[in-house]
Amino acid sequence: MGLRIGDVQMIATLEQAIAARDILLATDAIGFDTESKPTFTKGETSTGPHLIQFSTDHKAYLFQIGSSISAPMREVLQAVLEAPALLKVGFGLSDDVKRLHAKLAIRAAGVVDLSVALRTPGQRNDLGAKTAVAKFFGQKLQKSKKISTTNWALPRLNEKQILYAADDAQVALRVYRHFIAAGNKLPPMKAVKLPRPPKPV
Repeated sequence: MGLRIGDVQMIATLEQAIAARDILLATDAIGFDTESKPTFTKGETSTGPHLIQFSTDHKAYLFQIGSSISAPMREVLQAVLEAPALLKVGFGLSDDVKRLHAKLAIRAAGVVDLSVALRTPGQRNDLGAKTAVAKFFGQKLQKSKKISTTNWALPRLNEKQILYAADDAQVALRVYRHFIAAGNKLPPMKAVKLPRPPKPV
């Protein structure tokens, strides 16, 4: 499993972003995840997400989100994330959705958290990506703790970070495709509760 570096595009320009948006919106489901610079100090608030990952069946698109983002680039992300007909599948997405809303005021729709959706009846614990890959593909998913806790806010990510981030989104889509191909259906989606916007004064 896993993408090659040539299958991953770091979105650097608005033209690239618009082209990626059109490809993503033309499909039925995409893999979705975010990465944030880890916080190590008690009480420290995350400034993430610093990276947003989308994956089709064959390619991943990575958007870096610094301390600021241009309005046109935000609109591209909004078009993808708020499209209700486009399923965004991933693992453990509750925090990702909340952070996106807090940082970019984007209310993601069509989000399928496979950690919850793929739980067997009576199972209390969420299903992680590693467990899902072992269950559905009989393979061991290699996820490096060392890479997961690197600084995702760096202006230039290294190849290992890029592949790790892309694979997180791609694996979720592969698990979803396998689950549906086996004749299964997803349970009804529950929207993540987000704070209401403040009333205008």
